[in-house]
Amino acid sequence: MRSYKKTSYSKHSHTNEIENEVTDQSLYLNRRAFIEKSSRTIGAYSLGAMTLGSSSSLLLANSSLACENLGQLNKSQLDKGQLHNITQDKSNSLSEITRYNNYYEFSTNKEAVIHLAKVLTTEPWTLTIEGEVEKPIILDIDKILSSMPIEERIYRLRCVEGWSMVIPWSGFSLCHLLKLALPTSKAKYVEFVSLLRPEEMIGQRIDSLDWPYREALRIDEAMHPLTLIATGLYGQDLPKQNGAPLRLVVPWKYAFKSIKAITHIRLLEEQPISSWSKAASSEYGFYANVNPKVAHPRWTQRRENRIGEIKKRRTQMFNGYAEQVAHLYKGMNLEKNY
Repeated sequence: MRSYKKTSYSKHSHTNEIENEVTDQSLYLNRRAFIEKSSRTIGAYSLGAMTLGSSSSLLLANSSLACENLGQLNKSQLDKGQLHNITQDKSNSLSEITRYNNYYEFSTNKEAVIHLAKVLTTEPWTLTIEGEVEKPIILDIDKILSSMPIEERIYRLRCVEGWSMVIPWSGFSLCHLLKLALPTSKAKYVEFVSLLRPEEMIGQRIDSLDWPYREALRIDEAMHPLTLIATGLYGQDLPKQNGAPLRLVVPWKYAFKSIKAITHIRLLEEQPISSWSKAASSEYGFYANVNPKVAHPRWTQRRENRIGEIKKRRTQMFNGYAEQVAHLYKGMNLEKNY
């Protein structure tokens, strides 16, 4: 059985005590140049690989090619700094990332989640991939971690509520995982289903949402190399309050799309209804792309509050990843398809 590294947290723990229990941040950030070089390659091979009008089979073929080329370096493209926005910003501290979380399965109180999530059992854990695939599979977490190409990526995270962070994740591109199940040409959408366990996840005991939590992407979004399955952060196993053991991270979308504690992935022909879209379709659309020009019905999205900073920042289109993902939405009305 896989054993997660244990980290002790208490309400009165000092920030330095917390951060010293994991990889020292200064040592971790010394690897930033290497991460930046690797991350730029992802964007170099994703540009132009997928178009909105392509058939599902062509999308899959092009996405698989991009996925296979992640490890190849093209000097001319690297020199252009294609993904400089991924690693340009200073990462938030471990304390900020682990102590401020939206996780309605436990609580609507962001600061309480770190304590309530301690009871979550993450071993054993299996992931089922099914639906429009040639090879439905059930994978044990140890098998996933031993067979996937784990790498480090620093991504911006923008919440629909107006706050943001910069997080040094570790994980792998979702496309590597989906390829194992051999998606069929009918696979146009990918649905993700979170854990349902109200005996441990006390927020599921009330009907704040229709449990279990569900999210979804279009197949080309899911196969895009930037779309990450996170297994850790700051060089450690993913904390329970941050979505352990498997969490989706889609950096150009609002954070509620990045579903935590994934147990099932389903490839579908028809567009599914995600949890927040079902709860309030006028406020939370299927795409949820970060767009400063489209306000939430109750607040503007033009500026954001980076956790740890006093002055607000301007929100960037697609959260700063427009160069890598804007082509996915060519010809779409982004105000209508919000």
